[in-house]
Amino acid sequence: ILKIVAAEYVRDMILRLTFNDGCIKICDFAPLATKGVCTKLRNLDYFKNFKLDPFSVDWNNEIGFAPEYLYEIGQAA
Repeated sequence: ILKIVAAEYVRDMILRLTFNDGCIKICDFAPLATKGVCTKLRNLDYFKNFKLDPFSVDWNNEIGFAPEYLYEIGQAA
């Protein structure tokens, strides 16, 4: 089961994510923050206030993305 084990704010709406397989990806969330509740991510104070849940990054139990999806869209670090 793929999991995110570490996450670090880089800049703007970009996080550096470390997965349990050792892969590190740079994920830009700006393209994901265009609709619905995800528009909250445009507020950088809100964006920076993420937590790790048992599998992925989470924003206030409101917004989360499957680790497999973030792995797929992320760029190798």
